[in-house]
Amino acid sequence: MKLHDPQPAPGSHRAPRRLGRGHGSGRGKTAGRGTKGQKSRAGGGIPAWFEGGQTPLHVRTPKLHGFKNRFRVEYAVLNLGRLTDAAAGTLITPDVLRHDQLLRDQKTRPMPVKILGTGDAPHGVTIHAHAFTRSALEKLSQAGSTAQLISWPDGAPIDFEPEAKPEPKSERKASSKRAAKPAPDDTEEDEPAEEAPGADDQPPSVEAPGAEEEAEASRSGESESES
Repeated sequence: MKLHDPQPAPGSHRAPRRLGRGHGSGRGKTAGRGTKGQKSRAGGGIPAWFEGGQTPLHVRTPKLHGFKNRFRVEYAVLNLGRLTDAAAGTLITPDVLRHDQLLRDQKTRPMPVKILGTGDAPHGVTIHAHAFTRSALEKLSQAGSTAQLISWPDGAPIDFEPEAKPEPKSERKASSKRAAKPAPDDTEEDEPAEEAPGADDQPPSVEAPGAEEEAEASRSGESESES
């Protein structure tokens, strides 16, 4: 094998089209572009997204505003006002609500039940549901009824504590300020203030040895001179 023996695979390299090389080539004169028009001009052409003047697809398509949560839980809601006529001691479950046609049609798929707080609460009943609003829980407790939270889809009872109402911002700021301010400590006793050294507190002066003898000799000398 020599250097001129390797050849590309048949069909992998095609000869380019020869345009404008006479009638015999099949693409002479207009070179396959036709006569006149926008597409026959040099540098002319139509964008791929142009649709002849009608509203293009990217304008006709509705735009995405926000998003739709894939993990949202859709409930079949029911107001407390529709259960006002229930007798005391009645056990209300999702199956009872579906049997009495108090919930919307769920033939396509069953849905969890959520109790809303609109209307008056029934007295002395027990309600099993998959979710309760805070207002519904307050009204049921005031009416002496019981709200039991159950799981979805098995319907097992769940122990839960009602959520407390959030404090207003003004009260939260006041409580934070009170917590930040240190309380005075009554256990600490006031320490006595140090007194400034007075004249009485000065240390006694110490006389040098032999000072008294020198003073007596000077007095005796003065007396002799006077005489």
